[in-house]
Amino acid sequence: MARVLIVDDDVALRASLRRVLSYEGHQVHEASDGQQALHEIRSICPDLVVLDLMLPRIDGFEVCRLVRMEQDVPILMLTARDGLRDRVTGLDSGADDYLSKPFALEELLARTRALLRRTGHGSDLQLLQVGDLIVDERSMTVTRAQRPIELTSREWDLLRFLARHAGEVLPRQRIVGAVWDYTADSNVLEVYIRYLRNKLEAGGESRMIHNLRGRGYILRADPPGAAEG
Repeated sequence: MARVLIVDDDVALRASLRRVLSYEGHQVHEASDGQQALHEIRSICPDLVVLDLMLPRIDGFEVCRLVRMEQDVPILMLTARDGLRDRVTGLDSGADDYLSKPFALEELLARTRALLRRTGHGSDLQLLQVGDLIVDERSMTVTRAQRPIELTSREWDLLRFLARHAGEVLPRQRIVGAVWDYTADSNVLEVYIRYLRNKLEAGGESRMIHNLRGRGYILRADPPGAAEG
């Protein structure tokens, strides 16, 4: 588990990032302006800072420059300004990576994982095994009965979340909130469950992802008789 500080004056975006990073297993802290960010960084010594460029009181460039005078914490800079000059200025001020808004949450998560691995804080990555299914977070590979399974990035995020909570009944909205980060009524989860089932069962293997009606989904090697679908 890593300590991640989110610095952004957008309350909704902070809530969104807090939710997905918490589901990743991280301890999440927040700041809404540059001055508060500096205070938090000095107080909690985070393992990663997700830093917006346009901040009240002290902007992201200056926060980054001041932090670099004191610490070597990885910084992922976020901004709606995607011009080359801004990217160069951000990196020159000490940012380790740069992501333009709007961005896909899976891309942000991939970049945070890469930064944490680079600095030795990726130790929360695991080899997840459920029966003959192996989900290797370190190499981002999946096998079942030693059969390699190719997944899209979204399929990977969904299977990884299910595997991290193997044997646990997960309500539909909890899964959607963690993997897609929205709660609107949609059949997207059912569609991706079907995709995963097709791939996990392509070699004639038994079903592992089960639907407990009215309760949610569960991933397990030996489902109880109550599991359906």
